[in-house]
Amino acid sequence: MSEKNIRTKAIRTQIPRTQFLEHSNPMYLTSSYVFEDAEDMRASFAEEKDRNIYSRYSNPNTSEFIEKVCQMEGAEAGFAFASGMAAVFSTFAALLESGDHVVSCRSVFGSTHTLFTQIFPKWNISHSYFKIDEIESIPDLIQPNTKIIYAESPTNPAVDILDLKRLGELAKAHNCLLLIDNCFATPYLQQPIKFGADLVIHSGTKLMDGQGRVLAGITVGSADLVETIYRFARITGPALSPFNAWVLSKSLETLAVRVDKHCENALAVAEFLESHEKVNRVKYPFLDSHPAQEIAIKQMKSGGSVVAFDVKGGLEAGRKFFDSIEWLSLSANLGDTRTIVTHPASTTHSKLSPEDRAESGITDGLVRISVGLEYVDDIIADIDQALKA
Repeated sequence: MSEKNIRTKAIRTQIPRTQFLEHSNPMYLTSSYVFEDAEDMRASFAEEKDRNIYSRYSNPNTSEFIEKVCQMEGAEAGFAFASGMAAVFSTFAALLESGDHVVSCRSVFGSTHTLFTQIFPKWNISHSYFKIDEIESIPDLIQPNTKIIYAESPTNPAVDILDLKRLGELAKAHNCLLLIDNCFATPYLQQPIKFGADLVIHSGTKLMDGQGRVLAGITVGSADLVETIYRFARITGPALSPFNAWVLSKSLETLAVRVDKHCENALAVAEFLESHEKVNRVKYPFLDSHPAQEIAIKQMKSGGSVVAFDVKGGLEAGRKFFDSIEWLSLSANLGDTRTIVTHPASTTHSKLSPEDRAESGITDGLVRISVGLEYVDDIIADIDQALKA
């Protein structure tokens, strides 16, 4: 049988049908499962049988969602979590031990930065940061106890791009694991495993769901590493709910057509902003002005749904812009059908010091727009009138 396209995999990967031969898979809203007899129960808990025992460990809906993402990412295995940050935290916590060291890009989500700076140090886990444009400094940051190299690409919220192939080469050369947060790109636009990543992490809350309905996270990659993560998660309990898994599995069936339109709208918004007199600079991976456009084109199918730009006039101008938005959503989420406008300095990255924000490329006037699926001229018109205000 010929290899199926990623779109087909997202739609046709399904768990076996029940005796009712349903076309759309049902929800399995059960916390536990029954056994035929004492020996069946013993063998199941001894893991001599591959079957569902308890929905904190596995569930048919969760298994289908995981399998779809694995098929799309080219991964061997995965585990699904209750949120994106549960996936990030659990993946690190499962793989790291006291005394280990992580090398990470400085431009990471605010909560991830807090893990590195406030949570992990309590367990004697340290980190070193490299800047977006300083990948070649990674060898100087590697220590004998360095276990993981970590990065987002595109980054949140400044939409910077890292060379995944180069990161893969450096990780292999220094015997480190490479973990990539692929949330902004989704497995439709980018598959980091092709470039050397050992594990890929997603917040399913974003474009995977695509309609702002559920929280979810997932980590996929090497079967051996995922087994370690599974053992940790099985005990600590951050598992995805069956209902949310069912929603996400259905959402993946439309991921490609949704993301194509998101990208088309986002590029149009970025091009409009680039010529606007009230805007200092615009960051979008497929713009000619993006410093890493060439790398983005090599590793991404399209530029994604997020555009970042600086409003002239700094903090006060940024606040005026937000207060002047008429119908676009002011929210901290992204990847929704609805266009969302966010001010990172006062919301998603507000817990960072001004110095930390500056190092991550977050200025007081930075605006992050998650471009939705509305008619693009309407999106641009609301942005335009708010900028003029």
